[in-house]
Amino acid sequence: MVNKGVLPTHHGTSNGKSKEWLQQEVDLKSLAGQLKAGKGKPSRSRLHVWFLRASTSIFLWTCLIQLTAFRELWQPQMLRSCFEQIHPPFAFRNQLQQQHPTSFHPIHPSIPPSRLYESNGYLMVSCNGGLNQMRAAICDMVAVSKHMNVTLVIPELDKTSFWADPSDFDDIFDVDHFISSLKDDVHIVRELPEDYSKKVAEGNYFRLPPVSWSNETYYTEQILPLVRKYSVIRFSKTDSRLANNGLPLAMQKLRCHVNYHALRFTPRIEELGRRLVQILRGRGPFLVLHLRYEMDMLAFSGCTHGCTEEEADELTRMRGAYPWWKEKVIVSEEKRKDGLCPLTPEETALILRALGYDRDTQIYIAAGEIYGSDRRMAALHAAFPNVVRKEMLLSKEELRPFVNRSSQMASLDYLVSLASDVFIPTYDGNMAKVVEGHRRYLGFRTTILLDRKRLVELLDLYEKKLLQWDEFSLAVRQVHEGRMGSPTKRRVVPGRPKEEDYYYSNPQECLSDEPSSSTQTFSRSFSFK
Repeated sequence: MVNKGVLPTHHGTSNGKSKEWLQQEVDLKSLAGQLKAGKGKPSRSRLHVWFLRASTSIFLWTCLIQLTAFRELWQPQMLRSCFEQIHPPFAFRNQLQQQHPTSFHPIHPSIPPSRLYESNGYLMVSCNGGLNQMRAAICDMVAVSKHMNVTLVIPELDKTSFWADPSDFDDIFDVDHFISSLKDDVHIVRELPEDYSKKVAEGNYFRLPPVSWSNETYYTEQILPLVRKYSVIRFSKTDSRLANNGLPLAMQKLRCHVNYHALRFTPRIEELGRRLVQILRGRGPFLVLHLRYEMDMLAFSGCTHGCTEEEADELTRMRGAYPWWKEKVIVSEEKRKDGLCPLTPEETALILRALGYDRDTQIYIAAGEIYGSDRRMAALHAAFPNVVRKEMLLSKEELRPFVNRSSQMASLDYLVSLASDVFIPTYDGNMAKVVEGHRRYLGFRTTILLDRKRLVELLDLYEKKLLQWDEFSLAVRQVHEGRMGSPTKRRVVPGRPKEEDYYYSNPQECLSDEPSSSTQTFSRSFSFK
């Protein structure tokens, strides 16, 4: 290595001096001798030549010194730059691999760096019910977990209900996104740490169903002490375990954040949902009809209007076979007159016509298998030939992964329902309520909320020929002019939460005051004719 300010040694002379330097010494000695001998001044031309030689030598040596001194600064950088063009640094190679992956599998967003959480313990939850009942419950459990400052274990989904769907959480929802999007609110883990898993295996934890419609005080005063005592607790049921109203604003808004941002379906479900919407959009505007005339709903509600005697007996036996359906003796016609039964396909066809929808309307059926099948759907198909289902729009190969996966099938219907121009549920079950609220959140998209009690009265009058068609149609439109999913306040019934408006059907704490312009356009396009 060469030190700064030291001239390099050159070989070729006995004393290490260069020939050029020796020549300069000879010239200087000659000049000195001449002056000493008194031979007079050197000629001007010779003096000029000597001066030019000396100046040039000094300039060249200065340049050499500078280049040698800075060699360590420029030479490694040039070499390094050339090398990196061939072999990028490790970190940069990782970045290139992320931008141009060799795998065809989707790349999930990376989980943010681990944070330091001070948790009071672990909460395990076993969700019960269908897809949308479990969806709302998951939102509630996240809010409860933050309120108690506990670590939430990824929820277990119901596999023992009527649908017997074996899907796990990560079969339906994007787990990485779920954990990542909630990292600033709740610590969420995929499974218990090993030492806590051993405690659970040995039975050293507390299991209970929380009290329905509870407020935050219940969880602070009743549940949190159990968490601190046992370290791990499990909720055996999660449906409607958090109140609709009277909760802190931050808690209500967290429920929205979970529902509308954290709970994202898996890429496979979202991709197929987009394909369904694209097919429907390619054919024009479309209406989604959530026709909840399925076997489980009819058995649960005890509604048998329009069924044969054999079908009514079958539904009654089914209701008796499932222990969690507590109401066993039901008078169907009384329930129907109170507006507590889903509309039949035949009734629905009349209502859609009365609302002004014509034969060319494209209708997507968001539902499972209709009870009574083609026989019960004949009137609806006759009135609206453009009735379609996902099974008609997608190939068997595309739907093969979803066979016997009712929750995953329902996820596709959920996505199509959100994207539709109009959404009409024939019964206010969990999907109807959750989709209604989600469409409000997306800008108050048109959702026609059927007044079934009033409609049953009008339908019976029309069937008895006590109303002409024009009278019937006008009455149906008038009933629903203010039931289009526009901004409104939730109805609160103190002490009777089942009778008040469901939080997820109208999460008013998270909504703007006015519909978006696009939503108003939808409403005008599909207004009553």
